[in-house]
Amino acid sequence: MKIVVVCGAGASSTFVAVKLRSAAAARGLQVEVAAGSASQLDSLSGIDVVLVGAHLEAAVPELRARAGATGTAVAVLPPVSPASLDGASALELALSAEAEAR
Repeated sequence: MKIVVVCGAGASSTFVAVKLRSAAAARGLQVEVAAGSASQLDSLSGIDVVLVGAHLEAAVPELRARAGATGTAVAVLPPVSPASLDGASALELALSAEAEAR
């Protein structure tokens, strides 16, 4: 599974991506996690799930419309500081979003 975490500039998403990788490894899951900014999402091809920072929620409808063509799931992260976000919770959000997209 490939997950991309996006935020405004890419710094917060890096925090979340590290936590997601650790949570996936702890569960023995093969997950590729990338971090970046929303402006870097030119193509959603090959991406299973996009996790969007809560502060970018206004961009989600357009992102979901684009994601429909590739089958990419889009979910919004909870509105908490990336430093306090639990990696296991973010992983569950991604897994649930992917399951719903199928």
